[in-house]
This record gives sequence, structure tokens and C-alpha cells, in this order.
Amino acid sequence: MELIKKYFPSVTSHQLQQFNLLSNALVDWNEKINVVSRKDICQLEERHILHSLAIAKFISFRPGTKIIDVGTGGGFPGLPLAIMFPEAEFTLVDSIAKKIFVLHEISTAANIQNITAYQSRAENIKEQFEFVVSRAVTAFPQFYRWTRSLVSDSPQRHAIPNGIISLKGGQLNQELAGFGKRIQTTSISNWFEEPWFEEKKVIFLKI
Repeated sequence: MELIKKYFPSVTSHQLQQFNLLSNALVDWNEKINVVSRKDICQLEERHILHSLAIAKFISFRPGTKIIDVGTGGGFPGLPLAIMFPEAEFTLVDSIAKKIFVLHEISTAANIQNITAYQSRAENIKEQFEFVVSRAVTAFPQFYRWTRSLVSDSPQRHAIPNGIISLKGGQLNQELAGFGKRIQTTSISNWFEEPWFEEKKVIFLKI
């Protein structure tokens, strides 16, 4: 986990062990059930774990913060963030049952105890959270319609208001045009120097 140590020098030895266990378990399970693209499984640390942790550069979740990862797939960005913020509470949901099964197995293998994972579509979730996180689930306007009701109006406890934080790539001007000044776009290359991140961004929309 050299990249994690490079960009998060304060990470503990216990967290590094969890990241290694997460990586190993995911590789093993991905051979049985394709939950992560097999074309870049060899770049798992950079393209999945570190990419997810760009959110940890954007915001530091306070203890007790409730976060939901909608459309979590192979557990990204939720699992790496749960390791990085062990005192926050993460809920991971996906509409595909086999992915949730794998998530339970991986989180157990990596001893990640601050997550809940279950099968659901976003529009069927009644609970509310301070933040919704995601990674390239669908076009942002559609994702906003699915998830805006999940963001609570509880008192603001962070430097940014409660809202949606999404990892996206490519040209986003047209996709985000309808949100005006409510939306904030930050280039991940501000934090990570690897070329793969050049067109990757953190998108934040306050609710």
C-alpha cells in the first residue's frame, strides 16, 4: 500500500493492514464473482482504493457521521472510507444481491466493523444521512433525483453542508450545467500526481 502511505502519511499500521486485507479479499472474490473490472484489477490500489480516498482529501468525516454509499458495487468508495474513518458510520447499498454478499465477506475478512451493507434501490431507502457518496453510478442529474431525499437537514457539523459527494471522470460541464453555483468540482490531480487521475474529479452538491 505504498500509494496510501505516500498520500496519507498519518495512516496507522492497523489501517494499512486492513487495506491489505481488503485488497487480497477483493482479488480472491473477483475471480469468483466479477464485482470490479478485471482489466484494472492489477491496479487495485490506485484505481479503486486510492481513487475512493480522494473523498478523504476533500472532507474529513467527524466521529458519528452517517454516510451512505449508493450503488457501491465492489465496495467503492465506501469500504476504503470506512477504514480511513473508523468512527464514522457507513451504509453500503446496491441493487445486485451478489455484490452485497461479496461485500459482507470482504468486510469480514478486512475486519471493517463500521459498515452496514444491504440490497436496495436508492428510491426505496427511508433513512437519512449527512452525506451520500458514490463512484460513477450514473449521470449526475439522475443520481441526484434518486438520492436527494436521503440527505438529512440535521445541523451542519463539517466545513461543508450536508450533501452528495460523487467521484466522476471526463468532461462534465454539460452534465452538471443545470445545478449552477450549488455544485462544486475539484480535480483529484490537485492531490494525486498519477496520470490516471488527470480527468478524475470530486463533485459536491449541497442539499
